[in-house]
Amino acid sequence: MKRIAGVCLAVVLVAWAGCRSESAPPNPGSPGGAPSADGGTATAPEIEAGYWINSEPLTLAGLRGKIVVVEFWATWCPPCRTSIPHLIEMHKRYGPEGVVFISLTNEPQDVVERFVKSMGMPYAVGGGSSTGRAYGVRGIPRAFVVDAEGRIVWEGHPMKDLDKAIEKALESGA
Repeated sequence: MKRIAGVCLAVVLVAWAGCRSESAPPNPGSPGGAPSADGGTATAPEIEAGYWINSEPLTLAGLRGKIVVVEFWATWCPPCRTSIPHLIEMHKRYGPEGVVFISLTNEPQDVVERFVKSMGMPYAVGGGSSTGRAYGVRGIPRAFVVDAEGRIVWEGHPMKDLDKAIEKALESGA
């Protein structure tokens, strides 16, 4: 019995640690350091995925000219699960205006496909991705708003001011 309790505690601690950035403050200048001379932030690293759900393969280079939300998440992360309905609603609200929503995870395809279907996630989901490292993601969920010029203009928890960041990016036209 003690062994089972110990294993359960270890699983809970690992899951909590992986999701711990839920309350981390936004850091609009990262990754890549300080804002550029023209007021934008660092150029967003390119995205990659081993497979795509709800989409053909996407790249930021191919999406230049559009506002892109790149979100990092996992099926096992409770704060990630909580933020998905919010992201679905934002996709419905802003998708028609040209905002592209992309969620990236490093999990296996069969797990992600079942989860995406069960949650009704309509936006692009890339899996088998290690892109989070290039963005400096230390905890999930974590979202980034990339402007039409390919610059990161916001970073934070998807439930905290993502809509304001999208509005600002749309208003700026860049």
